[in-house]
Amino acid sequence: MEPLVSTWLSGLDGIPTQAQNVNQQHYAASLMKLPVAIAAYRLRDRGLLSLDEPISVHPDFDSAVEGSRFEMDPAEDQDPETWEAVGSALPLGDLVRRSLTVSGNLAVNLVLERVGLEEVAAVLADAGVTPMTTVSRGIEDAPAREAGLQNLVTANDMGKLLSKLASGRLLSPESTAEVEGILVAQEYRDAIPLGVPEDAVVGNKTGWVDGVRHDMAIIRPAEGPAQVMVVLTTGLDDDESEFRISEVARYLWSTL
Repeated sequence: MEPLVSTWLSGLDGIPTQAQNVNQQHYAASLMKLPVAIAAYRLRDRGLLSLDEPISVHPDFDSAVEGSRFEMDPAEDQDPETWEAVGSALPLGDLVRRSLTVSGNLAVNLVLERVGLEEVAAVLADAGVTPMTTVSRGIEDAPAREAGLQNLVTANDMGKLLSKLASGRLLSPESTAEVEGILVAQEYRDAIPLGVPEDAVVGNKTGWVDGVRHDMAIIRPAEGPAQVMVVLTTGLDDDESEFRISEVARYLWSTL
């Protein structure tokens, strides 16, 4: 596989000032967790659910392929606390937060089960993304993966999603602030945050599987307008990819 790097930099108007390979598809990895989280908050905004709602924690799910089920593997997750709650319940809001801040796989599948793929698709549609970006299944849904259902993103579409989120065009003001606050609490800070000024407030979401490393962020500098940055990489050496993303971020910031 030839290495592919896609980049996006824009203000909150969503008009890119720097862009490279923005319409090339990448496997989404954990970037799909952000539109799932936004879907939960949109339903809260409409009074259709409460983030305090208790959600039963279980590791088995209906597949996106009708009639099939799959079970998740705790060894594939970086969120042991949610796994420790299997057999009990956790508030929906806690699961949303863990899906973003520690990129919990079980957490996001539980949120997705509650909100549904159609609501996530509505988030993407309202963000104005192209058909190149899809959320078609949960994490570790092997029957769906084998049937060819993939979660895919482009830098263009993730730039649109973040710019509309950050400018309050997807959620209520309260929910916008809460979601961005969760992104600011992100625990994985070794990619884009290392390439921008230390005094900037950065809310980011990472994504990774073997051969794939992504980061995307809302960046609010101490001075000057807020920016949206997306760096997607496929086919780079895993040991170097985070460093490469931070270096790309540093270059993109230098162009402002």
